[in-house]
Amino acid sequence: MVNVFVFHGAGGHPEENWFGWLKRELEKTGSKVYVPEFPTPENQTLEEWLKVFKKYDKLIGKDSIFIGHSLGVPFLLTLIEKYKIKSAFLVSGFTGKVENKYNDSMKTFTYKKFEWEKIIKNCGNFYIFHSDNDPYIPLSKSEELADNLKSKIILIKNAGHFNSSSGYDKFEELMEKISKEIKK
Repeated sequence: MVNVFVFHGAGGHPEENWFGWLKRELEKTGSKVYVPEFPTPENQTLEEWLKVFKKYDKLIGKDSIFIGHSLGVPFLLTLIEKYKIKSAFLVSGFTGKVENKYNDSMKTFTYKKFEWEKIIKNCGNFYIFHSDNDPYIPLSKSEELADNLKSKIILIKNAGHFNSSSGYDKFEELMEKISKEIKK
């Protein structure tokens, strides 16, 4: 059995976008799926999110899979500095400064110096999904991630921020890649 963790982004929650659909689909594979609810926008700091995540510590192992959306990506990168996992799926991810309305509330997550070599060593595979028209996170941020992780971007046309307002209540391409990882 694989434990899968899905991390929402700034202003997000566990039932938005494709998260609930993905949880139900992955549970059909026999996986245990956890979609923690983190404080946002109030108390949206890395320290507060790590406090919430502490109760999941014992559930993480070398066969675990992490999936992060937007701010969930730098959060999962921070976790991978500590935990060894099977694979990570980064959707509309970034590190560093971004020019959007959430930038000030994301600094504790994104302005830190990441231990890239440790992250690469602790995770078997990285899958980086980005859109050519994301209104919040520029493609250049995903390209930086890919360079730092020695990985490639899976570019999806017209997917926006991979959220409900972009038509993403389901995310078939992501489910397909995760299913293959589970079977490995």
